[in-house]
Amino acid sequence: MPHATFSAASPTSDRPPMPQDSPGRLPQEAPARLPQEALGRRGHRPAVLVLVALLLATVLAPLFGAGPAAAASASGTGPVSTSGTGPVSASSARGRVALIGVPGLQWSDLDETRTPNLWKLVAHGGSASLSTRAVPPPDRGITCPIAGWLTVSAGQRAGTPGRGCPAVPTPQVSGGGATVPGWSELAAYQAETGYDARLGTLGQLVTSSGGHVAAIGPGAAVAAADATGKVATYVDTPEALGDPTPYNLIVMEVADLADAWARQPLDEYGVPTPLPTATRQAAAAQADFRVGDLLGILPGDTAVLVAGLSDITTNPHLHVAIAIGPSPSGRPYQHGYLTATSTRQDALVTITDLTATAIQLLGLEAPREVVGRAWQTDGTASAATPVDTVNELSDSDLASQVLREVRGPFFAVFVTLQLLFYAFAALALRRRRRSAGETTTDATPAGVASGEATPAESESDVAKSAEARPAESGSGVAASADAGSGVAASAEAGGADPTSVGTHGDTGGPSAGSAGALPGYEAASASRLLAVVQVVAVVSGSIAVSTFLAQLVPWWALPLPMLGVIVTILAFAALITGLAFAGPWRAHVLGPLTVVAGITSVALLIDVMTGSKLQVNAVTGYEPVTGGRFYGFSNIAFAVYATGTVLALAGVAQWLLRRGVSRFVTVVVCGAYGALAVFADGWPSWGADFGGVPAFVIGLAVFLILLAGRRVSIVKLLLVGVAGGVLIGGISLFDWLRPAAQRTHLGNFVQQIIDGQAWTVIGRKFSAMIGVTVGNWSLTLLTLVALVFLFRVLNRPSRWGAPALGQAYALAPTLRAGLFGALTCAFIGFLINDSGIAIPAMALTVAVPLTLAASVRALRLATTTTPEPP
Repeated sequence: MPHATFSAASPTSDRPPMPQDSPGRLPQEAPARLPQEALGRRGHRPAVLVLVALLLATVLAPLFGAGPAAAASASGTGPVSTSGTGPVSASSARGRVALIGVPGLQWSDLDETRTPNLWKLVAHGGSASLSTRAVPPPDRGITCPIAGWLTVSAGQRAGTPGRGCPAVPTPQVSGGGATVPGWSELAAYQAETGYDARLGTLGQLVTSSGGHVAAIGPGAAVAAADATGKVATYVDTPEALGDPTPYNLIVMEVADLADAWARQPLDEYGVPTPLPTATRQAAAAQADFRVGDLLGILPGDTAVLVAGLSDITTNPHLHVAIAIGPSPSGRPYQHGYLTATSTRQDALVTITDLTATAIQLLGLEAPREVVGRAWQTDGTASAATPVDTVNELSDSDLASQVLREVRGPFFAVFVTLQLLFYAFAALALRRRRRSAGETTTDATPAGVASGEATPAESESDVAKSAEARPAESGSGVAASADAGSGVAASAEAGGADPTSVGTHGDTGGPSAGSAGALPGYEAASASRLLAVVQVVAVVSGSIAVSTFLAQLVPWWALPLPMLGVIVTILAFAALITGLAFAGPWRAHVLGPLTVVAGITSVALLIDVMTGSKLQVNAVTGYEPVTGGRFYGFSNIAFAVYATGTVLALAGVAQWLLRRGVSRFVTVVVCGAYGALAVFADGWPSWGADFGGVPAFVIGLAVFLILLAGRRVSIVKLLLVGVAGGVLIGGISLFDWLRPAAQRTHLGNFVQQIIDGQAWTVIGRKFSAMIGVTVGNWSLTLLTLVALVFLFRVLNRPSRWGAPALGQAYALAPTLRAGLFGALTCAFIGFLINDSGIAIPAMALTVAVPLTLAASVRALRLATTTTPEPP
């Protein structure tokens, strides 16, 4: 019979080790991205209800356009069904798959001399980093070997009870088969993990379809067992298997690395300590030799899947994933990078994808319990050499490890600097400083005159606007006048008519009859300290988006990664700040705010529309090694994106209104971009953000209602909340109507509702939200301090009289609408997302510094109307 042309190689001890933690090399030709689904149509209605109409229109078109295939899927028809005893398929297994599990195998373990068999697989097949996240043991975020095998069996994250990493149970051999001891207890425990994995899904599906399954090694028996924990054929070595031709699924455990790790001393959590380098290299060489033993007897038409399906370290890593032979599409896996629709990232797949790939290669349809998607290549051969491929994938794991090391210290530094800056800004705004030779008795607190027209009036009616508009907020200039520091009170105290204030707008310049600085105090317009506060505030507001833009630079490969990431982030923040002050917009109250917020919104919008590359391994993004999310908007990215969008629209609205554009057109323009932003956040092919859409809809609606000159009421908020729920529900339903292999977690959640598993997911998310909020005291502290600074410092009289925030509202009334919209979005996001306090914390790191910058600019533009002393 024909055999695969792989030869086994014996391990040697005198071969040079492969350099570890070396910078990766980019392949000469990058794989093409997966196609994006088409967008639905968008429409809009005017004024207060414009947002609701626009958003609903984005859903109705695709929903009514569902095709026959979607309808068939919705009806529940198909060749696979499930029952209490496991999945049963109406299809017959065909083809042959060899699934080789090498627990702990990392890309840095591969070497052309030391691991020649694996190296040949890389040269001829598709490769990727494997995220092995399953159910970790307590206090350790790793995947134990037994958990990896159980996850392959179920196609869903699985684990074991107790601390540490228990040994893989030795099968009880009976005849030619075997039974996994303790199977019923392992199966029952999965209901407590929050994932409700169904052990035996893979083996049961193959045997129920008439296929034959063989397991080589104890871990393989766990993965290949049926729903009762039994496997028909069990052997210890490939040689004992004999002729592999009769088998459809061959699962082999290569446990050399895991066995060496298990012999290490245990740490305080019951987990073995890391292997010494020499021991690890020897174990990897022996594992390669055993892989070659199986490859040498496989028929040439066998699809081979190799996976380093667990950790053997005290920290999680990305692992090896290789596929060679026939692919699910029928074409052979070609040399290049693997991907899957579960990650939508080139060269990144998950352990649950391994189960889905084996099932699809056998011509079967995965049951709903299998959450992964099949491995696939882009269909074109890569010009990258095996060295390039191994280096690139080793670099990906390096980035994940460096991120784990720098994320905690980065946030500690970030939070500390934010708190210090708020304290510095508070002193700058509130501390009174006398000019030389003056006494405090000469100075009386007085307000400042505003010069910006509100959207309702022209610039010649500025003073009337300054008296009326702030009354809506309860914190504006008119309210301050009651305390002797408002604009109207100041004008009247100086003998000036409030209606005669100059019409210089928010671009500065003295008004007619202005008298200069208050006696005994430095003028705000001349304060260098305020100028510094404004610049630093803009830099601070640019930090959030810069954490994502920093991914354009391989900072993790620098000699000092912590310093590298900080310098890279600050460099991008400085660049954005330079743009904010580069043009004539710098003279306007909302000019720098609009530039920074606009860059934030557009940069993240483009990123999520092109594959979310900037969020992968970003300090504020998601980590593939933990497997929480691989595409779309993470919760932190959503908070930054939504806040930037609403504040940018506030700046655009102010610009339009100042140029005489009608309020109606302004609301429509802002509503149109806002609808696009919400659509991008929720659409399965882009943001795929379930919890973000309702929060975004409500926050954006609050902004539009205030911008339209209307009051926000409980009834309006409830109606908008319902609209947000309908929107994300419609998007999720549309996603569910697609074939199961194309669904995202949005459509999967609909299926979980149908299957009665929704409360399991909700409970897990709620527990995560509580854990983040209670456990992350630094972000909680940052949130509280930011709110106190916003409403107890900016919103109270400054040493120049009127509250800085009230002065900004007077000069740029749309800021109030934008700020309240952004804060509403952050609060709702906090309540309904599993990241808890992290959402308002990151939203406030954008909103508060940019609001401070606008408020400081407003103070510097304002002029006093109090006359000079004689």
